[in-house]
Amino acid sequence: MEGEGRASRARSSGLPAGGAGGDCPGGAAPLPGSSGSSALLPAEVLDLDEDEDDLEVFSKDASLMDMNSFSPMMPTSPLSMINQVKFEDEPDLKDLFITVDEPESHVTTIETFITYRIITKTSRGEFDSSEFEVRRRYQDFLWLKEKLEEAHPTLIIPPLPEKFIVKGMVERFNDDFIETRRKALHKFLNRIADHPTLTFNEDFKVFLTAQAWELSSHKKQGPGLLSRMGQTVRSVALSMRGVKSRPEEFMEMNNFIEIFSHKINLIDKISQRIYKEERDYFDEMKEYGPIHILWSASEEDLVDPLKGVASCLDKCCKATEKRMSGLSEALLPVVHEYVLYSEMLMLTEEIGKLEDKVECANNALKADWERWRQNMQNDIKSAFIDMAEENICYYEQCLATWESFLTSQTDLHLEEASEDKF
Repeated sequence: MEGEGRASRARSSGLPAGGAGGDCPGGAAPLPGSSGSSALLPAEVLDLDEDEDDLEVFSKDASLMDMNSFSPMMPTSPLSMINQVKFEDEPDLKDLFITVDEPESHVTTIETFITYRIITKTSRGEFDSSEFEVRRRYQDFLWLKEKLEEAHPTLIIPPLPEKFIVKGMVERFNDDFIETRRKALHKFLNRIADHPTLTFNEDFKVFLTAQAWELSSHKKQGPGLLSRMGQTVRSVALSMRGVKSRPEEFMEMNNFIEIFSHKINLIDKISQRIYKEERDYFDEMKEYGPIHILWSASEEDLVDPLKGVASCLDKCCKATEKRMSGLSEALLPVVHEYVLYSEMLMLTEEIGKLEDKVECANNALKADWERWRQNMQNDIKSAFIDMAEENICYYEQCLATWESFLTSQTDLHLEEASEDKF
């Protein structure tokens, strides 16, 4: 029943069911396309690498202004946008499935970079086939994000993973880093695919279907009408910086984002610190059990208790590893994604300065804002529920392990006492 309830919650929020607990009820299945790399996140983010083009930092100057998306595939009135959001909670048939997997290293005389395989399966009529397979590098993802920001300046574009250096990383592309990035890129594309407007963006379709040379040719094309219109909206916003009166709903939006940004950043920092401490605890515990085994070799009368303690420590160590995996899979990525969202949404202040000159853009942003908030609430709730269930599972396993040890030692003590009587 626990697993079914958990799966139900996950379905209602659009997330995979479960956390990352291995043997516990409702344990998580791996993300689609998982390469089987270590599930543990790097221990600590120390520094930003500003020099490597292939690992671009998430752009913080993303504009949120949009003349109702200008998508040729979707209705352009504010009412139609609101109706799209209205139908979010109703059952729909998903027709676009995207998987990011199989990272591959490429070494040239100029640079070293990683590409990821992207498999797209769809039943949409505007696609020439039902399945596509392409390879993309990080710079291609960055290009896609920039094109979405140009074409849909008031919609909330999902963030890309940051460029960062991790403590203890020997190589520029270590396995943990690559796997963490793969999952983030997988989430990025599926966020776009699930968006009622972004999913029909023409550049998104090209990104999913074009071969490398076709994508390169497409990138060289000059900005089209939609891009120029998006830039015009930005120009209007910048020219209105002196306007003091703003619609009340945008002031409320800004107030919410300021508080949200502060809280989510604190949760992110504390969660990362807890994870690092858990990892240190895990490393110590791995060395603790074998010491008892070595000790038992020199204590004939304590062989059974010492080996029993060593066995308990080993089981608890494995449970701790699963718990850490659950934390790195179910909580940390979700929290950090919304840290990146909060940085981008701080720019919504500029939208309020447009007033009635771009009322359509205002309505588009308000509709997308409501959709984003609902998704955020579902994601955060699901992550916290998964974390709670992971903790319950972890402590139950450890408790059962030590109770079993106590029972065995009590029984042994009674047997010895009984033998002494005779």
